Amino acid sequence: MPRPPDREAGPAVLRVGVVGAGTISGKYSVSLARLPQLRVTAVADLDLARAQALADEHPGAQARPLADLIAADDVDVVLNLTQPAQHAEIAQAALAAGKHVYGEKPLAVTVAEARDVLKAATAAGLRVGCAPDTVLGTGVQTARDVVDSGAIGTPHAAMAFMTTPGHERWHHAPEFYYQPGGGPLLDMGPYYLTALVHLLGPVASVVGASSRPRAARVIGSGPRAGQPFPVTVDSHVTGILQHSSGALSTFVMSFDTWAARVPRIEVHGTDGSLSVPDPNHFEGKVELFSAATAPPPGTVRDDNWVDVGLRAGYVSSGRGYGLADLALALAEGRPHRAGDEIAMHVLEIMESVQAAADSHTSVSLTTTCERPPAVPGLIDLTA
Repeated sequence: MPRPPDREAGPAVLRVGVVGAGTISGKYSVSLARLPQLRVTAVADLDLARAQALADEHPGAQARPLADLIAADDVDVVLNLTQPAQHAEIAQAALAAGKHVYGEKPLAVTVAEARDVLKAATAAGLRVGCAPDTVLGTGVQTARDVVDSGAIGTPHAAMAFMTTPGHERWHHAPEFYYQPGGGPLLDMGPYYLTALVHLLGPVASVVGASSRPRAARVIGSGPRAGQPFPVTVDSHVTGILQHSSGALSTFVMSFDTWAARVPRIEVHGTDGSLSVPDPNHFEGKVELFSAATAPPPGTVRDDNWVDVGLRAGYVSSGRGYGLADLALALAEGRPHRAGDEIAMHVLEIMESVQAAADSHTSVSLTTTCERPPAVPGLIDLTA
């Protein structure tokens, strides 16, 4: 949707109020401490001791109640690290208080909630950013550079697989992964689908199928280990995406797979194939198989994959680099790369795949997006 000019441009340093000091906050904290574009000033969490512990990692930051953090004059952007069911509510409160928002994925639990968030941001002239920012690292950005260079010819297909037996084996409080807003589709799908949009562009329509092999799971670690809990969302999802370009992507998101020898992401073109590293990480080897140097039939083909090296992306990056990019985008007056349009589009892809699975029909998307600007070469944001 059209966006009015930002109400305030810059400065390059954003003062960050962190909401949610759970498991993922530790990974963000490491990046926030070393990125000069960001300075943590406040932390809020239902557990005050946990909020204080995170605040102590950032000189001058204070643990505060949520309402105080959102209203604070020394907070420019709210970093929302709560569970998915709270994403839209906290984003709305932050926007109403005149704060930019950057949140963990997904943007909201439903497309309808997300639309309301973006309407509020547009009306206020504020920015909304959303994970995953893993796609801004050297793995996916190098792969994108190879695709855009024409090295595999015209890309026409991709495969993406995320297979695991389930997060309850390692997470001490895994219930939310198996409730609305969770499941492998909404929890892990954003990494893979965002990468596919970066590589192949937006999606026009989808088909899907899903299943729920187990009605209950058992917590595998922590003080409640051995306690069962119900599964209320499908835990194995398969989808086929038709991109606006005509390319087809096949993906599987599963919490029901004990082991699998499948690629994280592969992209196939008229002149070659590309192996893309796990988009849940920022780095990884990108390998090219070129038709021009393909071996004769019957010979070993694995030896003809070539590591292309590092070509583009934020180097040595981690969770929170998308927020640093937002800070720079504000100062430079440009779109931010981990933005609301692609987050909304990816959310609708996921919602549509589940709708297609439930209805046994094809679903056409109502949203689209531009491919976010590529990271131009190798950039160190800490320099």
